[in-house]
Amino acid sequence: MLRIAQVAPNIFPVPPLDHGGTERIVEDLSVALRDLGVEVTLFAPSDSATELNPVGNLPSLHALETRYGSVPPSIPAVLEAAQMEGLRRRLSEFDIVHCHGEFMHAVMLGERRPQSLTTIHWRVDELDRELFFAAFPDLPVAAISRSQESGIPLPNRAGVVHHGIAEGRYALGAGDGGYLAFVGRMTDQKRPDTAIRVAAAAGRPIRLAGTVDVGNPRYFDTYVRPHLSDEAVYVGPLGDRGKGDLLSGAEALLFPVDWPEPFGLVMIEAMACGTPVIAWNRGSVPEVVEDGVTGFVVNCEEEAVEAIAKARRLDRGAIRHRFEARFTARRMAEDYLAIYRRLAKQVDR
Repeated sequence: MLRIAQVAPNIFPVPPLDHGGTERIVEDLSVALRDLGVEVTLFAPSDSATELNPVGNLPSLHALETRYGSVPPSIPAVLEAAQMEGLRRRLSEFDIVHCHGEFMHAVMLGERRPQSLTTIHWRVDELDRELFFAAFPDLPVAAISRSQESGIPLPNRAGVVHHGIAEGRYALGAGDGGYLAFVGRMTDQKRPDTAIRVAAAAGRPIRLAGTVDVGNPRYFDTYVRPHLSDEAVYVGPLGDRGKGDLLSGAEALLFPVDWPEPFGLVMIEAMACGTPVIAWNRGSVPEVVEDGVTGFVVNCEEEAVEAIAKARRLDRGAIRHRFEARFTARRMAEDYLAIYRRLAKQVDR
């Protein structure tokens, strides 16, 4: 039996409440691996409410900010250092260490780097990652899309594993709510303002959900709030139940991303509800959306308006079926398990 350490970031608990796609993936992956017979040890913040038993003595950054308000900017580094010390003490217990955080784990792993896997849940085409990869060419990295993998140097590439989520979290919906949906951070990367504009051009109401981006808080007040109305309603952050209700009732999900999207978890959450996805041709989108089957891949606002009319003709049951075939947590766990076994076998030689 393989012994795997899953190391979550320290920003949100595992699973997250209403924000934190990385933490959601870590939870679903860990549970699915356990169900496949893998011995999983989850390193996560102490306020996590996962069904596994998390290892960690300190709470998440989110919990600390909730309790104290403003905290020193060095707190994330402190939380990561403490987590790495806990992992270091138990390093010999694991066949593979799978890290989902930022940078410090590469140093702590040392000679164990070939027996590790890193998943980066963010873009990899900026200077920080370029310097990181150059410093650690022996660190195996799994990409979450082929698009993301193109920015990872060849020595680091360990494979591509698309995200998956628990199959029973969301149910097939009728899409009879009479509105379009947008779910995502309120930021210029996700472009909720574009979603509002496209919905208006199509003559359709829209409901927008998601958190105001802490890294870009003025964006919401400047570009989104002035355009809210009875036809464009912001419902705030939503947990699993609220998100499921929103997506199940939506005619389509608008995903007007304006950056090299590494994956886009909400696209497969919509598919789990049978909801067509109308997504802009950026990053991973063409890999996730099957044009004309689970939604439409568009290049501009005019194409998106045209796709809204066509989306009603798509078979929502078929969309749900494609989700079950491609984007479940079990499939994700099986893909990662194949990489773990390959890495373990290479080390044994």
